[in-house]
Amino acid sequence: MSKVLSAVAWPYANGPRHIGHVAGFGVPSDVFSRYMRMAGHDVLMVSGTDEHGTPILVAADNAGVTAQELADKNNAVIVQDLVDLGLSYDLFTRTTTRNHYSVVQELFRVCHANGYMVEETTKGAISPSTGRTLPDRYVEGTCPICGFPDARGDQCDNCGNQLDPTELIDPRSKINGETPQFVETQHFFLDLPSLAEALKVWLDDREATGTWRPNVIKFSQNLLKDVRPRAMTRDIDWGIPVPLDGWRDQRTKRLYVWFDAVIGYLSASIEWARRVGDEERWREWWSEESDARSYYFQGKDNITFHSQIWPAELLAYAGRGAKGGEPGVFGTPTLPTEVVASEFMTMEGKQFSSSRGVVIYVGDMLSRYQPDALRYFICAAGPENQDSDFTWAEFVQRTNSELVAGWGNLVNRTASMIAKSFGEIPAPGPLEPVDQEILDEVARGFDTVGDLIAHHRQKAGIAEAMRIVGEVNTYVSRTEPFKLKGEDQRERLGTVLHTLAQCVHDCNTILAPFLPHASNRVWATFGGEGEFMPMPRIEHVEDLGPVTTAAVDPSIASDELRVYPIITGEYSSTPRWERRPVTVGAPVAKPTPVFVKLDPCVVEEEMARMTGASGADTTAADATGDVAAAPAQGGAQA
Repeated sequence: MSKVLSAVAWPYANGPRHIGHVAGFGVPSDVFSRYMRMAGHDVLMVSGTDEHGTPILVAADNAGVTAQELADKNNAVIVQDLVDLGLSYDLFTRTTTRNHYSVVQELFRVCHANGYMVEETTKGAISPSTGRTLPDRYVEGTCPICGFPDARGDQCDNCGNQLDPTELIDPRSKINGETPQFVETQHFFLDLPSLAEALKVWLDDREATGTWRPNVIKFSQNLLKDVRPRAMTRDIDWGIPVPLDGWRDQRTKRLYVWFDAVIGYLSASIEWARRVGDEERWREWWSEESDARSYYFQGKDNITFHSQIWPAELLAYAGRGAKGGEPGVFGTPTLPTEVVASEFMTMEGKQFSSSRGVVIYVGDMLSRYQPDALRYFICAAGPENQDSDFTWAEFVQRTNSELVAGWGNLVNRTASMIAKSFGEIPAPGPLEPVDQEILDEVARGFDTVGDLIAHHRQKAGIAEAMRIVGEVNTYVSRTEPFKLKGEDQRERLGTVLHTLAQCVHDCNTILAPFLPHASNRVWATFGGEGEFMPMPRIEHVEDLGPVTTAAVDPSIASDELRVYPIITGEYSSTPRWERRPVTVGAPVAKPTPVFVKLDPCVVEEEMARMTGASGADTTAADATGDVAAAPAQGGAQA
């Protein structure tokens, strides 16, 4: 058994998340985490809502509330949605906790003390109409390198080069289209050039493993070709104070939201350890001396922050760049084992856009359809290694022809025949070759599907699992148990139905990481007690306050503690990834369908909803700017 950290991208709390977001960061990370637990690994799955930055302020102003009030509201919505989807976090928290503030300030202090935070004068983009700072990502224009017309102020998604807003040709505000003003301002920059060689050594080592997706490792290595210092503070009054004399009292200076967001992986791990009563236990997943592996799940537009900025912060904190230095109280945290970046998902051939009605939020989706129907679509047709498109026609088709007619039909017909003929799982007689063949075929699925999930090939994994389901359905056609009606055929009937029960149970185990809700229903159908796959739950907890091992900054030490919701769970009863013999005599009653068949009219109804929504007024969340396709970190940020 080894330690596995599932570091899941932090959804941005400027509004509810849509299905494109969870296709990138949510479902893939949960399938992987559930499988790794089943394979016997000690998994720590952490994340939370990302709640700082200009977009939160813009949305709050439009809604007539404070930034914290808006974050609180959206945090509650996102937490509920992710629990309903069945995402098995050990801790899903938020970035507005005292725990997080203190961890972030500790990293900044040590990076600064080691010489990797340098103060520079730069030009910042200001909105002429509001006087508010525009984040780099909210300034768009033509790329000066490749000519792409919709490059962002931090990077060009077309050529991958890091940019500065002042370099864009014909820059414009993404919020309202106005031309920004550029004014001189003082900021701290992360000295990436002094960390470039250490980053290169790490990335070359990662490439040598052959485990990273080719597009991710090549993009990450290309970032080093034009590495330059990057601003880690912003002119904004909503965020974490800069913990240095002369800076912490400047209300308009805060740490960059992306500097603090990626530190959330560490701060959430620390908060989890504190909440389970073992404050140092987080080190088991973060110490270089352990055998821990860490996997970071997000969308492709956030590769920069996970394969360059976050590793650079960790290297600077540990004093492992060209300037040397000493690590702080958190020691020398391990760098990512793999950055697992998904591509983009569109909807009906268009980019997700709330204001144009091209969107369906997670909560709305789950209010009308089963969570595992959405999970199945994402696993089977999601943006794993290339952009994908969600269409209502394909969603209905896959649900009906694959989930209902394939897996659901096998479960239902098997349980129905057992209930009618025996009322319980029968004992088998002598196995015939056809019985042993299907048992062996299903058993091989544990190796094939497990290996695919472990290597982040979930589309191939679920396709193989459903192929095996199809083979079991073929076994039913070959053996025709419904024709075995004579008393002299009863032993043979019992053997076939016992074999079928074993195959269904094995298939259920193999499909469980993908379809945890359905796995519990199938388990109960064949006489199982309790949950087969443990599910997450919501708890309301008090803020723990700053981490005492870090130097507590006066700006956060005396703030009143708050109560907020977290996602957590008890996953120690997760079943092992292996065949478990079915129990002879386990009661099997007449089943109810596991999956709901969708009426074809769903397509017209949902398309009509989109058409109606396209004429609606722009919402507060829309005012922050819709993200192209669906980046998995939860939306554009400051």
